[in-house]
Amino acid sequence: MLTPKSTLLLLSGGIDSSACLHYYLNKGFSVSALFIHYGQISASKEESAATNISKHYNIPIEKIKLTGFKKWAGGYIPGRNAFLLHTALMAFKENTGIISIGIHAGTNYNDCSERFIATMQSSFDIYTDGCIRIGVPFMKWDKRMIWDYCKLNQVPLEITYSCELGQEQPCGQCLSCKDLEALRVG
Repeated sequence: MLTPKSTLLLLSGGIDSSACLHYYLNKGFSVSALFIHYGQISASKEESAATNISKHYNIPIEKIKLTGFKKWAGGYIPGRNAFLLHTALMAFKENTGIISIGIHAGTNYNDCSERFIATMQSSFDIYTDGCIRIGVPFMKWDKRMIWDYCKLNQVPLEITYSCELGQEQPCGQCLSCKDLEALRVG
């Protein structure tokens, strides 16, 4: 079977998805991005960062805004990654390829686990007969490894945005900003 070269990347504007973008481009994949506004409190700042990152790497970005959800605060959002992946599957314009998400090891969220990805891949396989794969290049990496990858490969961290509360980062309150503070110190 040929390795699929078309990749749709779920681009949140944060460190992890930006690292994924660099990873796939570096491997020679044709990459496009998808930003999904689902009512997250930080949506406008995330969207701005995602737009800037896509411009930096000169890749197309599609944006979807969904309404009707409550305004989500930071932290765990039940069903979020499943929702994002299935929305990306609906938006993907190719019959074969990869839909990538920047999840990684070291979190307590069930939807950032190998078991979750295997379950989601099974769902994708129902719809695509195995022709669209879920890409998680950093599944076994922790946040420090992703940070180091970004620094080594000159991923523009200064234009990423990761605060779950939509504040100036690091806010010092949300888990993403606490990670960011620890990474900058370490």
